[in-house]
Amino acid sequence: MPELVNKVKDSGDTELIDLYHNHDLEYVPNGGSIDLRRDIARVIYDNELSAEHILVFPGGQVANQTAALVFASGGHSIVFTPGYQSTVESPQWAAGNEGVTKLRRRPENNWQVDPQELKGAIRPNTNFLILNEPYNPGGIVMSADLQKEVIDICRKHGITILCDEIYRLLEHSDEIRLPTMAEAYEKGISAASMSKPWGGCGITIGWLACKNMDMVRRMVDVQYFGTACVSRASEIQGRMVLRVSETLLRERLDVILSNKALLQYFIEDLYSEWFQWRRPNAGAIAFVKFNGPWTSAELGRHLAEAGISIKPAYCFTDLVEEEVEDYFRVGFGERKMPLALEALGKFVKGREESWRAAMAVKDK
Repeated sequence: MPELVNKVKDSGDTELIDLYHNHDLEYVPNGGSIDLRRDIARVIYDNELSAEHILVFPGGQVANQTAALVFASGGHSIVFTPGYQSTVESPQWAAGNEGVTKLRRRPENNWQVDPQELKGAIRPNTNFLILNEPYNPGGIVMSADLQKEVIDICRKHGITILCDEIYRLLEHSDEIRLPTMAEAYEKGISAASMSKPWGGCGITIGWLACKNMDMVRRMVDVQYFGTACVSRASEIQGRMVLRVSETLLRERLDVILSNKALLQYFIEDLYSEWFQWRRPNAGAIAFVKFNGPWTSAELGRHLAEAGISIKPAYCFTDLVEEEVEDYFRVGFGERKMPLALEALGKFVKGREESWRAAMAVKDK
């Protein structure tokens, strides 16, 4: 917090600092105070959306679940796997849902959505689709042409799209950044939060953005009964983050790109015998394949014993089959990541001979 306060002071904005130190402890309006929603509309959506199009939540998870409760009810939904749990499972939690189809994202297709599979999964009662772009766990963002194709398919069938954009603004080059779903599609909803782009996990501010006011009103009704309002302290901290957004994003990306270079050398040069990946182009995550004798779940258990954390395939899909069972997610967004990579290197070096022996037996 002192670091954020100092950055805001350096920007010349003393009003926000005073507001933080002198705010009251009353409830804020459901859906967020007008000043925060205006700041989100201005900084994130360049005023293409206004405050009335933004609903603030205590975190992005609750935002995703609220949208699913509204739009998955009374119809069929389509989601993609492997994927972050709330983008895969939340339609099944909606009362009155009429089924969920899980389409696979595959490494041989660079973890991209397949438009033909999407077309084939649509039913007469399909009314809801969840995307996650940039994609978690793959760390890859779809092309603008693919985004347009997916929107056109959904528009033809009147399908609402919720896009979890939690890693947006962390693209590794600006030219691949997509328009937000809320801006690109009249039945589109964008979900975002302070956690990933700016590293503001403890602020616990997330939001949904949507320019269709009928859809917004439906989400307000569910939000009112399903979630609590955020704290005024969190709102003001969120405004402080947005006030120095460019500075924080630049610092985050410097760390991410530096760590990505180390991870790339580790996977593609030092230990290509044991690891491979589809090189990520957005966010601070990658889905890595282990080519050794263990599944990712087994690798995860052995690494945990050594004090090293990964997220195996089962964290992202209940369809853990041969195609993905060797994959695990790694994060490279923190300054301490080089130390973790060094520890992983020592772990690998100490086991290479036994892995080669096990693979030789396995291949017979």
